[in-house]
Amino acid sequence: MEVEDVKALLKAEFPEADVDASTDGYHYEVTVISDSFEGLNAVKRQQAVYKALNAQIQDGTIHAVKIKALTPGQA
Repeated sequence: MEVEDVKALLKAEFPEADVDASTDGYHYEVTVISDSFEGLNAVKRQQAVYKALNAQIQDGTIHAVKIKALTPGQA
């Protein structure tokens, strides 16, 4: 899966967010900066991002992902 595909999945779930992603071909690193994370703890933020990528994680397209889920104030 290409980085642009991962970004598109995340933008579909978080349309207002600033999204960045990178990969070494196996591991993905994603950063999502969104107002929707206000008031959520780190676990809830991670779960929200995983939800956007869940189908690709389940089918093995995405093998590993490191997530940064931040509010604009934290970025």
